[in-house]
Amino acid sequence: MRVLSNRVYVGELTFREITVNDCHTPLVDTETFEEAQRLLAERGEDHAHRRANGSDYQLTGLMRCPTCGKAMIGTRATDKNKVYRYDTCFTRSRYDTTKCDGHRLNADAVEAAVLDALSRFYRDHHTLIADAVAEAQRQHHAGQHTQQAELASVEAKIAETNGKIDRYLTAFEKGTLDDELVGQRLAELRATSKQLAARRDELATALDTEPAVPDTATLAEVAEHITHIIDSGTDQTRKALIETLIAGIKITSPSTLVPVFRIPQPHTDDDTAEAAGDTKKALTSGNPPAGASKEGVRAMTNLVGVLGTEPRVQL
Repeated sequence: MRVLSNRVYVGELTFREITVNDCHTPLVDTETFEEAQRLLAERGEDHAHRRANGSDYQLTGLMRCPTCGKAMIGTRATDKNKVYRYDTCFTRSRYDTTKCDGHRLNADAVEAAVLDALSRFYRDHHTLIADAVAEAQRQHHAGQHTQQAELASVEAKIAETNGKIDRYLTAFEKGTLDDELVGQRLAELRATSKQLAARRDELATALDTEPAVPDTATLAEVAEHITHIIDSGTDQTRKALIETLIAGIKITSPSTLVPVFRIPQPHTDDDTAEAAGDTKKALTSGNPPAGASKEGVRAMTNLVGVLGTEPRVQL
């Protein structure tokens, strides 16, 4: 753990409380180093700054400190009779308030307020949902020309890369290249071809899939399921729900949050359904959506974000 938290690796040197930056060429970039520190803090592996397990906090990864921009992480404080849960800026948690004086938030109050807002959104804000989907449709049509141009470029690069692979194989068969050189270069070209093919498929799906407004019955089922999870769900199912339907949460003041919700799409093609599961079925069952990782449930891709018109949450 000392290696992972040693700031010498980012080019810093500290002696007698004096820190000098850029003493040498960094071995690790600052962003990667800070992400490692955040993970250490969340997992409780930083023994000097023991923190709460991130899995105990429903909104981990969705909020950033409005003061310094770092992620908000779960922390706790205890007295003789009670444990207090907070969402705290990583910088403040890692160092102290001299580095960032961003406010700690009561995690219990934040989670309750956000889940209540999510339930009310699907129950009462059908017009807002329709407006959000209409804006997504406008953006979909406006971006089609650019996506079509990128798709043509990607397809051309795939053909070029596959041509190179064929030429290397031909040269190898003729005995003009050694197997070590061919093997290394073919591995690189095949990796490139795989990446390009994935991007091609993403673009093709985006072009073919126009955002649509879920019908009233679907929205009612989603609202009912959200209420059920809030009232009687487990921590795992609540976190699954949050990661599926909430894109992020903006902290605008110590007592006000603005969540950005996602809107499920009422239909998917066969490939998307196989990968992510039918959205309606996933949200109205007791199980996390398909595509969940062992660490948690990944947000589904066939969702429309509500941009700029989110209901505020008062704490």
